[in-house]
Amino acid sequence: MTGTELVVILIAVVIGAIAKAVTGMGLPLIAIPVASLFVDVDTAIVVIAFPNVLANATLAARERHSYPETRDLPTLATVGVIGAIVGTLLLVNIPETPLVVAVIVAIVGYIVLFFAHPDLRTTPERSKRLAPLVGGVAGVFQGAVGISGPIVGSWIHSYRLPRSAHILSVTSLFFITGLAQLVVLVSTGELSGRVPATLLACIPVFASIPVGTRLRNSVSGRGFDLAIIGMLGVSAVALCVQTFF
Repeated sequence: MTGTELVVILIAVVIGAIAKAVTGMGLPLIAIPVASLFVDVDTAIVVIAFPNVLANATLAARERHSYPETRDLPTLATVGVIGAIVGTLLLVNIPETPLVVAVIVAIVGYIVLFFAHPDLRTTPERSKRLAPLVGGVAGVFQGAVGISGPIVGSWIHSYRLPRSAHILSVTSLFFITGLAQLVVLVSTGELSGRVPATLLACIPVFASIPVGTRLRNSVSGRGFDLAIIGMLGVSAVALCVQTFF
């Protein structure tokens, strides 16, 4: 990898980290496709995995005071882990494309609903009833095809929580799934030879999080909602490109 390529990747990491600090999503979504232009996709995924876990842990820790304002986190996390195990076991028995298409349709549907009914929200009573189902579905998709971010992001956004509680919710759930992924990567030796690049990628992540946090705190409530919807839209486009092109 040349110095120029490394700089481009680090810039993508900075942009992704800022997006994550603002919306709770975005680091792997932005950094991995850019990195995969210069290295193979497996290397990109492995290099970004550890910085992403640290970013989620850092953001969750910074917003931990908002835990009383969150909803259903223990249920979503517990059922999500169980679903991920099930999804992993199903991995060899189910086709990937229909699952990805289902995620894309769900994202687009949620975005349409958001603009058609800006005040639409999931009530505490309904979220408590549906959280086990959503957590299980997100876990299964994570285990089967490695995708849960758009599902988690859409569902938590529908709660219309205060922004710090929203960030705590999504980053906590992403931390759990990301940590599980990292454990697998370490145990299978995938990090071997890639540790320097992984540690280097952590530097712009930590430098960018305060910038993104200040940006998040400076935008209006509508701007925060639109930033999340924008990241969901980027997710849908990325999944389309990855699946059909």
